[in-house]
Amino acid sequence: MHLRSVAAVLILSCGYACSSGPSAPDDAAYTTELNAARSEKDAAFKAGTDSPVPADKRDAVLPLRYFPVDPNFAVPAALKLSEDRPVFEMPTSTGALRRMQLVGQLQFTLQGQTRSLGAFVEEGTQQIDRLFVPFADLTTGKDTYSAGRYLDIQPTTTGYYTIDFNRAYNPYCAYNASYECPYPPPSNRLDVAVAAGEKVPGA
Repeated sequence: MHLRSVAAVLILSCGYACSSGPSAPDDAAYTTELNAARSEKDAAFKAGTDSPVPADKRDAVLPLRYFPVDPNFAVPAALKLSEDRPVFEMPTSTGALRRMQLVGQLQFTLQGQTRSLGAFVEEGTQQIDRLFVPFADLTTGKDTYSAGRYLDIQPTTTGYYTIDFNRAYNPYCAYNASYECPYPPPSNRLDVAVAAGEKVPGA
């Protein structure tokens, strides 16, 4: 399956979390759904012509490694919009700068503490079809990839969301240095261990 199709499946599969604001998922169904999406991603990375994993590394890297699914890492959030969408120049894995605009701050509570993450789009984006949320946490460089991880979140009409860290994924540069991947800005570095989502790739 083409990787764009996989991305569509992953977005659709988080519809309860991304399109209509927070709701309480059925834990068993949620876990089954998420594990199925992960298996589909593995299959696409293994056989897809546009896989980011080099052919000679697929046996070592796949299947991708994850923390166990934990519904406690799917938390309600509210988006506080930026007034003027300031531009950030994010450093990337190739040394280039990626110009991103801050749409707003996703504000949420995790492990009893109020926290926030900036939500971005590429500079000049007119029609927002996803919010890009790069982040790092206390697992970064240990259990998870040293350059941080990403979340993709569909915009809502209500301003209310669910941030689901079980869906956190590695940038493509985690598998292949030829990709250019933005690094999370300092404001998106969480002082908590997010033991959810994708782990550092296998050797």
